[in-house]
Amino acid sequence: MTSILSALFGALIVIMLMALRSRLLSFQSQAPAEYQGKGPAFDLRRHLSGPIQCEGVIFGPTGRVSSRFVAQMEGRWDGDTGTLAEVFRYDSGTVQHRAWTLALGQGGAIVATAPDVVGEGRGEVAGPGVMLRYRIRLTPEAGGHVLDVVDWMYLMENGTIINRSQFRKFGIKVAELVATMRPAGAQALERPVDMAAE
Repeated sequence: MTSILSALFGALIVIMLMALRSRLLSFQSQAPAEYQGKGPAFDLRRHLSGPIQCEGVIFGPTGRVSSRFVAQMEGRWDGDTGTLAEVFRYDSGTVQHRAWTLALGQGGAIVATAPDVVGEGRGEVAGPGVMLRYRIRLTPEAGGHVLDVVDWMYLMENGTIINRSQFRKFGIKVAELVATMRPAGAQALERPVDMAAE
């Protein structure tokens, strides 16, 4: 009986250490304040405006690429409220249309909604980083599951945005997305990053 209790106690310690690691040392544990003043200022009204070209990959639960995509996006703003219309074209031939509504608040706060988002997404802008947490309902073709998402965008000095998102179900990572976003066409030449904003 003692060996069974020892094994259970050891398993409990391992689970607690893994949970602590996930909470303190992982992608999910980042805080927007860590990026304040550490690069060009990410202004959503500026950097998510006009036509945007995007390319990315989605990794499955094993860490292997499960899907690739290219997307065209169009950002439009009216004061502190904006829409980001997205058209994704996946390597499978599937085309997906999405649209975000973004509302900016005090101190860099963001509230985001979309037809496939359950409730509201909430996040924050700080320095070159944007963090957004939300719950997304997958399409029926993808199983219709509701996943918890941690979404980060990082503004680079040349105006490119690196996007990394992790999708979890019951706390277990089931997918990860990595993408680049940048101004499309002639607008790319008109929107350099303001280095004085660092």
